[in-house]
Amino acid sequence: MPGGLLRVVTAGSVDDGKSTLVGRLLHDAKAVLADQMTAVEAASERRGYAGADLALLVDGLRAEREQGITIDVAYRYFATAKRTFILADTPGHVQYTRNTVTGASTADVAVILADARSGVVEQTKRHLAVVSLLRVSEIVLAVNKMDLVGYAESRFDEIVADFAAAATSLGVDHFTPIPIAALAGDNVVVRSENMPWYSGESLLEFLETVEPSAGPDLPARLPVQVVIRPRSSDYPDYRGYAGRVEAGVLRRGDKVQILPSGRFSTVAGIDTPTGELDSARAGRSVTVRLTDDIDVARGDQIVVDGEPAPLVTREIEATLCWLTDRPLRSADRFQLRHTTRDVRAVVDAVESKLDIASVQPIAAAEMGLNDIGRVRIRLAEQIVVDPYVRNRSTGAFLLVDESSGATVAAGLVH
Repeated sequence: MPGGLLRVVTAGSVDDGKSTLVGRLLHDAKAVLADQMTAVEAASERRGYAGADLALLVDGLRAEREQGITIDVAYRYFATAKRTFILADTPGHVQYTRNTVTGASTADVAVILADARSGVVEQTKRHLAVVSLLRVSEIVLAVNKMDLVGYAESRFDEIVADFAAAATSLGVDHFTPIPIAALAGDNVVVRSENMPWYSGESLLEFLETVEPSAGPDLPARLPVQVVIRPRSSDYPDYRGYAGRVEAGVLRRGDKVQILPSGRFSTVAGIDTPTGELDSARAGRSVTVRLTDDIDVARGDQIVVDGEPAPLVTREIEATLCWLTDRPLRSADRFQLRHTTRDVRAVVDAVESKLDIASVQPIAAAEMGLNDIGRVRIRLAEQIVVDPYVRNRSTGAFLLVDESSGATVAAGLVH
């Protein structure tokens, strides 16, 4: 496939038309099976709609259909002649911001919708804040329902200007605005004749050709998930360290350092279920053998000696997206989950939170549901981290409630 895989997340307020947009995209890109379309047409007829409600293609849960809202992240896979896509349709309600965090955490492109009638609202800014914090490299502002404002260029320009002001406050230096009408299909797959003043690409044309920033070449990072010692007659002395290469390239013969212990060794072999490799790139799950019999445990990281090293620390400053009704205050205790390591943690201080209306940080002593803020955290043991701006995998973590096991926050290391 010429363009490769692209991960896309859609976000917007309730009734901005996210599901309709995704349904229209799938339908007009001819990515809908005949039986799926038949089911949608039948469901639409039962509801008394004049035509097929394409939003039903992505509102897969019965509760969603009954309420007409999206309450979970709906993933869809489709392909065109130029590229394959994984598309995450996230909920619009503010209480489901955590789902937006989930969908955006792995996305290359974020499509943020705004209703042409209501423009940039608080939830639009919240979604922009989330995708900017998560360093999604490409952001599309899709101004939907242009048909309901007479396809007016002036209204589109007003919304783009409002969005640009919020983006600048968050440090977002570029985004791509596209005027669309998802219900009718204007500028979704085919360029619209109703908006001759717009000379840019349709949404699908943009998604098929955009090249997300790959970021700098990253140093190798292999968090150890499990130590493999079969002790069988076939493998009496085998000792391997299994995990996924989260960044960079690990090669046989590399001199490596084990963190946090700081011990050195050399890669003797890289094993996979289908055979041995000379090297393994980011995203590949492998088992690494070392030339030395040194102490390596789950949660340790294998890094290449001579490359920029991560930080080994018991204190971190971070941005949190708080995901539960219980307020976060200083001295609260949690389990911090980072790569393959779990450690006990205490919040030293809540320093500030983001005021969504002004998109500016304000002083705060606590954080509530869906707040985004800056905190200091102390840990019971050392962890091996990179700043999130350098590495999205080893710079992110979760906070887990120790009593319930529920995830209460997503964090980004500064």
